[in-house]
Amino acid sequence: MTKVYGTGAYDFKRHRVAEYPLESTTLPSSSITLSEIQQDRLTKIAEESWTGTGGGKPFDPEVVKEIYAAELKVAGGGRKPVPLQRVMVLEVSQYLENYLWPNFDPEAASFEHVMSMILMINEKFRENVAAWVCFHDREDLFKKFLQKVLRLKEGRELTIAEKTNYLVFMINAFQSLEDGVVNETVLSLAGLQSWHSLSYGRFQMELCLQPDLIKKWKRSSKKWAAEAMSKGEQFDPSSSPEANFVRGLIEEFVEVLDHGVFADEIDDTAVSQLVDDSSVLYCERFMEFLIDMLNQLPTRRYLRPLVADIAVVAKCRLSVLYKHEKGKLFAQLVDLLQFYEKFEIKDHDGTQLTDDEALQFHYDRFMAFQLLAFKKIPKLQDVSLASIGSVHKSSDLRRRLSALSLEDLRDVVCSKLKLVSRHDPWADSKDFLTEVVVSSFEKQQSQKEAINALPLYPNEQIMWDESVIPSINYSGEGCLALPKLNLQFLTLHDYLLRNFNLFRLESTYEIREDIQEAVPHLLAHINNEGETAFRGWSRMAVPINGFKIAQVKQPNIGEEKPASVTAEVTFSIKSYRTQIRSEWNSIKEHDVLFLLCIRPSFEPLGVEEAAKATVPQRLGLQYVRGCEVIDIRDEEGNLMNDFSGKVKRDEWKPPKGDMRTVTVALDAAQYHIDVTDIAEKGAEDVYGTFNVLMRRKPKENNFKAILESIRDLMNEYCIVPDWLHNVFLGYGNPSAAQWPNMPNLLKTVGFKDTFLDSNHLSESFPHYEVSFVNADGAEVLDPRPPFRITLPKTLKGNAYALSGNKISEVNPSENVDMVDVSPKEKLIVEAYTPPDPGPYPQDQPKQNSVKFTPTQVGAIISGIQPGLTMVVGPPGTGKTDTAVQILNVLYHNCPSQRTLIITHSNQALNDLFEKIMERDVPARYLLRLGQGEQELATDLDFSRQGRVNAMLVRRLELLSEVERLARSLQLPEDVGYTCETAGYFWLLHVYSLGAISCCLWWK
Repeated sequence: MTKVYGTGAYDFKRHRVAEYPLESTTLPSSSITLSEIQQDRLTKIAEESWTGTGGGKPFDPEVVKEIYAAELKVAGGGRKPVPLQRVMVLEVSQYLENYLWPNFDPEAASFEHVMSMILMINEKFRENVAAWVCFHDREDLFKKFLQKVLRLKEGRELTIAEKTNYLVFMINAFQSLEDGVVNETVLSLAGLQSWHSLSYGRFQMELCLQPDLIKKWKRSSKKWAAEAMSKGEQFDPSSSPEANFVRGLIEEFVEVLDHGVFADEIDDTAVSQLVDDSSVLYCERFMEFLIDMLNQLPTRRYLRPLVADIAVVAKCRLSVLYKHEKGKLFAQLVDLLQFYEKFEIKDHDGTQLTDDEALQFHYDRFMAFQLLAFKKIPKLQDVSLASIGSVHKSSDLRRRLSALSLEDLRDVVCSKLKLVSRHDPWADSKDFLTEVVVSSFEKQQSQKEAINALPLYPNEQIMWDESVIPSINYSGEGCLALPKLNLQFLTLHDYLLRNFNLFRLESTYEIREDIQEAVPHLLAHINNEGETAFRGWSRMAVPINGFKIAQVKQPNIGEEKPASVTAEVTFSIKSYRTQIRSEWNSIKEHDVLFLLCIRPSFEPLGVEEAAKATVPQRLGLQYVRGCEVIDIRDEEGNLMNDFSGKVKRDEWKPPKGDMRTVTVALDAAQYHIDVTDIAEKGAEDVYGTFNVLMRRKPKENNFKAILESIRDLMNEYCIVPDWLHNVFLGYGNPSAAQWPNMPNLLKTVGFKDTFLDSNHLSESFPHYEVSFVNADGAEVLDPRPPFRITLPKTLKGNAYALSGNKISEVNPSENVDMVDVSPKEKLIVEAYTPPDPGPYPQDQPKQNSVKFTPTQVGAIISGIQPGLTMVVGPPGTGKTDTAVQILNVLYHNCPSQRTLIITHSNQALNDLFEKIMERDVPARYLLRLGQGEQELATDLDFSRQGRVNAMLVRRLELLSEVERLARSLQLPEDVGYTCETAGYFWLLHVYSLGAISCCLWWK
């Protein structure tokens, strides 16, 4: 199966063991009751020291040391870096806010004091509580605390649990870049100064790749030297925490990975007992830390060369833990780290590489390697003369590099290519050097190709794999090999990919729960013929009478999977009562169904066997495949539930018989994988074994359409406007997306019926002196709506957002007698006459009767201009009326543009739609998508087919008018047969008669 890193469904041969479910039953529960908290020893200490009504005892550093040593420090190994219940009790007592932070002294604070603060901050993050709020009142002291944290390891050896907690704190800090207090100190660790710790060869290579950084490096070096001289210190950039912090963490991790996870002498018979779980957890957390560094542009820019210089991924892939049973989560995190290290982006400007640019970059890099091999590496002459396509695969490169000796390979990697330092302890390993070269020059699979080759439906492998979708609750003590939804993303592709994978796994979990609920009710058993039969019935699952593949189309050009795969499924609903029969009869096009293969055991499982068996073993479940409904037919072959217009509404008939045949579209990618396994591995033909068809509730079954939409967006490069791009990804100034900062603004806007009268308009712009004119520019004494306003770009009072958490600094009672005597700018308003809608009463559009407030008018102005507008308010504040008016004004000012309306529910959308229908917007321009169209309070059909039919009816009405006009001119009525003949009629008769009349009038 294709690996898609950043998902959670990677290589199914390697899965994480989330929280180690098999061992979780022996661990104490992390929950704690109120009575236990009240009776706890720590609660009594808290009452005496910091939570008492009298203020408690004076601060005693020994209390902090005693609490840390007795309650917070973990002795021994295990996957628990902190005693969770003890930390929770201290968090409830506000240990950090009331004792540690108020008494923090950067000069006198002990190691235990700093570590206790680190643990309490980590606990706040685990509980999703705002962790940095208490530090905002003393920001300067907090910066000193962070500096104290950075130097915490100097002259002291931390235990593996303390290293893990320290690492978790750094993860949380780097995930809080939006906080200004944390940002300044933390980002300095990932800045240009960190390049002082690069090897000389890597440093030269990076400056050659980015010549613009040479000047910046020289300026920064002078600045750092001047700062050192001002402090009276000798300038030694390599000794600063900013230069060495991240490299020191990486080297510490490599040391733990080499010597901390396993004992020096590994006994194959007892290897599982020799694994240090605490070291494994530390390694997993460190992978999470590096992933966070590389999936944010501010930290990725300068730290990715450092990660590549130490060859972290290569060392991890060659480690024993990577291949060990308990290293499954670690291995998946390493794969995720490799994915982000090779991410298709320009690090220094954040530009996403297209497929062609990424491929060209790979070819240029490989050609440079070939040129170097041709000039200076005689033993690699065959590589230099071969075509890139024949040697850029991993297996081909390894075979060619095997011809080099260790000395030659070290010289190539360290001296000529300068990929790693010659002083690296791993440089004496030929496997390591080969891995470094291969990872640098092998062709990476395109992200677009990987996501397109991934099945959208879950199968039985991923569905019941606890390491991918754990059934236990995540407590936050460990980490997961899943992408995080931060406030910042590398590219739009990165944002979509993270959401794609998280939503895919979430929907898989829900589908698994539905299967576990539906299948047991069928009571599957083996009958006398040795075939699967069902004694019971299930509302959401039905036995299949027949299944066959109907069509497999040839693959599209450049693809391996078939263009489409369709199948026919036959089942009976005879045994169901009327309500359930109607539910099965309601299956329609695009509904998602699941095909199951159930093979129960010959004899029921015993109690012990059932306890040890997995869910699929207990259910007898062999295979699960998803499919999408194309159409459904009754026993006589009549089409049911057709919304495509094939069956007219007046020709609809109730379904006949009890047999139903559903034509479904299978997942082409999954079908290709299954067929390949049959051909290459001799696997069983999955599609000949299905015996159960399962459906889901329609409201919960839209996952496939969402995943497909995200995948389609990932195949495009321009999916958001430029003005929203940086704001959407979490960079830049959010105000840049507001309408005053947009180009191509609407200078003059016709507001139609927004303003009820001239007084209403004047009240809506209190900062301006409104001047009413006509089309000729003359002043109008009695202006009447509609009005056309010429908007200034710097519209006063355009910040209409009302803050709900701040009290106004102006006291109205103090300014009752004050009058604003400052001159007001003029706002030119044109009163114009709208086009005549027609002589009949039904032609008159319904006018707006809502008197919009100045705030609502500001929202309307912002909504009709380019840019981002968000209207927020409690129920009953006129959000819907404001939105309808925005749409009405927008349509009349930009009639050629299309507007897409998306709401959270059908009811909200129908409410908007019905109000728009009543306004001056022709019905032929309205289209309602989705099944909620049936709930509209109207006789008109606003579906796709309904709009087409309405246009055809409109055509017939107009042609009948043409016939009537032809009769009045005593001409044949056949001119109204088609639109083409009507056009000729206009040109030859109506237009010519009009021209003749004009000539006679002039004469």
